[in-house]
Amino acid sequence: MRIPCLRHIIAALFVLTIACPAGADETMWTAKGQRLYVPAYSHVYQGAKGRPYQLAIMLSIRNVDEANPITITTIKYYDDHGALVKDHLTEPMVIAPMATREVYIRERDSSGGSGANFIVSWESPKEVHVPVVQTVMIGTASTQGISFVCDGVILEEK
Repeated sequence: MRIPCLRHIIAALFVLTIACPAGADETMWTAKGQRLYVPAYSHVYQGAKGRPYQLAIMLSIRNVDEANPITITTIKYYDDHGALVKDHLTEPMVIAPMATREVYIRERDSSGGSGANFIVSWESPKEVHVPVVQTVMIGTASTQGISFVCDGVILEEK
């Protein structure tokens, strides 16, 4: 009885080890600006019938530079067909050092589909630590819940 339990513990530790980011030895990159693609999911499919499981989406833009602000110039939300759903920015937005700005898409808003995404552009007059840009998806139904995070991918860098 102890061996199967030990196997489960070892398997869980192995999964946690490969799933966690490296941490202290990661290099913090600098740039003067970037254009990022950030995956998002307004729903995922579940169960034998592949029913949509609705998710709320939070786009998080974190300025991790301790001394310099960054300016966000684009936040566009696209659906799974590549059509623009909403331009979330009418004028440039400054994010102070160590500050965060967010865009929230409600759980019942399925306009993005399972292949939704954001294009986020930022700039700075001088090189700064690149911001952390992620989407956090979360959904709950009855006693079931799901949540996960997607990181932005650099499309272009200044």
